[in-house]
Amino acid sequence: MITDGLQFIALLMFASGIVIWLEKKHGDNGFFKYVPALVVIYFGSMLMSTFKVWDMSSESVSTARNVIKDAILPAMIFLMLLRADLRDIAKLGPRMILSFFAASITIMIGFVVGFMIFKGKLADNANMTLGALAGSWVGGTQNMVAVQQAIGLEGSGMGYTLLIDSIDYSIWIMFLLFLVPFQDKFNKWTKADTSKIDNINKHLTLKFSKISKEITFQDIFFLLSISLAVTAVTNVLGAKMIELPGLSFMGQTGCAIILTTVLGVICAMTPLAKIPGSPELSNVMLYMLIGLIAATANFKELTEAPAYILTGFVVLIVHGLLMTLISKIFKLDLFTFGVSSLANIGGVASAPVLAAAYSQSLVPVAVLMALIGVICGTFFGIGLSQLLALLA
Repeated sequence: MITDGLQFIALLMFASGIVIWLEKKHGDNGFFKYVPALVVIYFGSMLMSTFKVWDMSSESVSTARNVIKDAILPAMIFLMLLRADLRDIAKLGPRMILSFFAASITIMIGFVVGFMIFKGKLADNANMTLGALAGSWVGGTQNMVAVQQAIGLEGSGMGYTLLIDSIDYSIWIMFLLFLVPFQDKFNKWTKADTSKIDNINKHLTLKFSKISKEITFQDIFFLLSISLAVTAVTNVLGAKMIELPGLSFMGQTGCAIILTTVLGVICAMTPLAKIPGSPELSNVMLYMLIGLIAATANFKELTEAPAYILTGFVVLIVHGLLMTLISKIFKLDLFTFGVSSLANIGGVASAPVLAAAYSQSLVPVAVLMALIGVICGTFFGIGLSQLLALLA
């Protein structure tokens, strides 16, 4: 049993590195085609925790975990947001932006419906589990982690979140891809006009092509240094914010995350956004965080998994039906319907896949829509957690 903090961190990083390498080598076929590396890392860490490979009661182990986790979370969020330029998002136009938020709101309605149906079969902290999932299903995995830390979700709760996120989301993206050949029939049914999407895409393609593809060690070092500086500053300010009336419920971590989000959005409109390497560095931090979060979980706690998975399907069914109705009323095309949905539920990693199924030229539109979720996902997740707590 490991009782040394350095050995604990080294083992987690080594195991995660092997999984990531295997996904890169075999990601197009076999196991990793259906189960992402993030999920494997989480449940692998959970498995080692269950079999007591390390002793979390050891001060050295617990301190190492908490210090590193608290240090890299705000840094990761800041780096993720450096590509979320509000000026470009505004150029999507009100129709595309409102479509994204229509998807977000219908997902939230789905969560409320699913929770009310299954709350008798869910754990006492189900509001936190679904809140973390809402962070992911509006933004992405980084938002899920941010919400999880902000509301204090630990143990099996995060395991349920990842189970739903993996299983239910996989079915949903397959369904949206299945619909692509029917776009002409759908657009005719809704009487949609697609000319504006083509104009937006030309601008976005030009901008993203100008960002350098070459990443130097100076770029990585500078981004790492500034992201850790942001962590230090927001943690100090977060401690001050919880002393203000009405903000104590957020906790220091929650306040730090909100401040980091604001700083990231501001810096995305500066030359910092043009420095290559921020997506790659933030992904390193994300994969590290997933293993650290799972390090205290236990498989024995996963007893209500079927109820959570069914709850996730209810969320998707409600969301899909409401978005179909909205598409008919506001004459949305199938691309806008699908990408608005997947920019929420799948995030930056998945929305471009669906966009490319329609046309490669539409990929930048999907990326930018997904970045709206990166900005807003944490707030939606925290808000839903509080709402479901009132409905429990």
